[in-house]
Amino acid sequence: MHVQIVLFDGFDPLDVVAPFEVLHAGRTATAGAVSVELVSAEGPREVTGGTGGLALRATAALDPGRPGWVLVPGASGRIGEPGEETGEDTVPVLLGRALTTPLPELMRAAMAHPEVMVATVCGGSALLALAGLLEGRPATTHHLGRDLLDATGARAVDARVVDDGDLVSGAGVTSGLDLGLHLLDREIGPRVAHAVEELFAHERRGIVWRARGPEPVAF
Repeated sequence: MHVQIVLFDGFDPLDVVAPFEVLHAGRTATAGAVSVELVSAEGPREVTGGTGGLALRATAALDPGRPGWVLVPGASGRIGEPGEETGEDTVPVLLGRALTTPLPELMRAAMAHPEVMVATVCGGSALLALAGLLEGRPATTHHLGRDLLDATGARAVDARVVDDGDLVSGAGVTSGLDLGLHLLDREIGPRVAHAVEELFAHERRGIVWRARGPEPVAF
């Protein structure tokens, strides 16, 4: 199980570091059956995150044809006031900049590849939705971004983690821990996921939403 975690200018550090740490622990717990790397659309480079300016180094270019997972984080910045479109440090502007890079087309290629699955944390699903890649797909994001998902044709779900087969999304920033544990559970097995959960002293929250079973009757 290989995971490419994408960095772009203005990324949210916790969206990246939380699943990275979980998956790296999974590598140790499986004696190397899990691997994870930081990548960017432009190739190896230092990439500066949003609020706080924490920089991480991408060690390779995003490969949309490499079997495994591609994980897209959200951006870190101010939410911005209604109608504010030019704030350089706002989340909408940071996501908009990412849309002007090669990232959207690389993600389009990744999502079209039968051996590549995609995961998102927080605003990562919003980035894909704005690129027109989530139309008709159930997904979650930060609670402040659910209306945006609906507006782009995606199906916003109020859940901590949404599993739609080859697309798995996490909600708010700390959901990256839960998403990482879910990927380990799903791809490797519950015993490894449980061992990593114990190591991090973190219990996953909520039920992973899937489009299975009967529709609930309204309460």
